[in-house]
Amino acid sequence: MAGSAPNLQIHRFPQPKYIDALKWLPPIAAFDRFIVLSLFDPSSDSSSIEIQSLSLSTHSPELHLLSTWPSHSRISCLSVCPFFQKPIIAAASLSGSLHFVVADAIEASIDDGFSVEDKGFHRAGVFSIDLQSSTCECVSAGEDGRINLSKIEGSRVVYGTVFDGKGLVSYTSARWASPWEFATGGLGFGVQFWDQRKPGGPVSQSPAKWIEGSSSGIVHSLDIHPSRKHICVVGGSGGTVFAWDLRWQKQPVMLCGGGTADPMAEGEVWKVQYDHYSQSANPSTQIPPVMMCSDDGILAIVEPGEEEPIELLAEPCAINGFDIDPQNPSDLICHLEWEEIAILMRP
Repeated sequence: MAGSAPNLQIHRFPQPKYIDALKWLPPIAAFDRFIVLSLFDPSSDSSSIEIQSLSLSTHSPELHLLSTWPSHSRISCLSVCPFFQKPIIAAASLSGSLHFVVADAIEASIDDGFSVEDKGFHRAGVFSIDLQSSTCECVSAGEDGRINLSKIEGSRVVYGTVFDGKGLVSYTSARWASPWEFATGGLGFGVQFWDQRKPGGPVSQSPAKWIEGSSSGIVHSLDIHPSRKHICVVGGSGGTVFAWDLRWQKQPVMLCGGGTADPMAEGEVWKVQYDHYSQSANPSTQIPPVMMCSDDGILAIVEPGEEEPIELLAEPCAINGFDIDPQNPSDLICHLEWEEIAILMRP
């Protein structure tokens, strides 16, 4: 059984196209609220990036389209970081390309930036990217088993390959832990921790088998706490959410799924993210509350040692992703399989 969040405001915004990804944009002024999302139109087989503004001036929030940027291939994932007063948006595609564009909310535009479309970059779809907030360096992980690092230098993008699995492995998630370290995950529930100061391969490798009786699975999402880079929280197949601590690598902490008595979800956990807004019921725990969404249509907060997760949404369709506003962590956005954005505001 799951508890419910009291006094939760939920606002829904149907969209005319399929939503592949969405993120909060860093604000330009104190009261600015902007969302960037990638959309796919199956009728025209076209993809685009949009910036929408969130207006809170009326009794009910409203979303307004500000700008659109067309993409030549379908966008698979987004990441953003502040860059002076114009945030940088990184967008990767199912064709293996990477694009950096500039969001200008004042001018209500998305300015062309720089792209990497070389066949030597990724040979298949890029499933995860993450921008380093201080340098805008981008780590990308792909279906082809490649892990690349990219950054803007002058008027071009330079990149290098950290690892090339040559198609024998497939990566689905990547997340920075520090300016030099990042984690990746993919098939087999494996998680790797990399350090650029120690080239040649991952410096730590998780056990490939987390769930008793299961020999296969996929890591769909990773998150690393900014002040506890040694703890990686993982979401994957079978409703599984667990934490991997680099100090005790063979003892994962199961948060839900994986044979727990009362699983929150049974399908794929598409995303996990530390929830800096929720107060831990057990302050002594090393793992803060974690938000997750699943193919079962569940959006919830889970925490080790707690019998009941806190359910925020229960939908008749998949919740494919969400993002917690870094500046206002009480607010979050999520996108549903049935072409809808939901904005949740916690008291």
